[in-house]
Amino acid sequence: MKKARKQYDSLFKENAVKLSYERKNVSGLARELGVSAALIYRWRAEYSQYGKGSFPGNGITKMTPEAKELSDMKKRIRDIEMENDILKKALGIISKSDR
Repeated sequence: MKKARKQYDSLFKENAVKLSYERKNVSGLARELGVSAALIYRWRAEYSQYGKGSFPGNGITKMTPEAKELSDMKKRIRDIEMENDILKKALGIISKSDR
């Protein structure tokens, strides 16, 4: 039988990272939490690179705050362009019916 992988939620990971910065002995903390020290070091690296967006969950890509803002702006531009296209078509339809 395969051993099921443990999954930790983002709050647990974030708290483990904060505790690891407060304590000097990461391996002792890892034993207390029931995880490996290498895993805590990996979580620390992710947290230092991505900040609050470092543990988003399954299927969600990690983004820096700047990348998230850029992605949101691109989506908004796409939505506005689609609205403009709809309005142009509606204007064309209305102007033809007036003739």
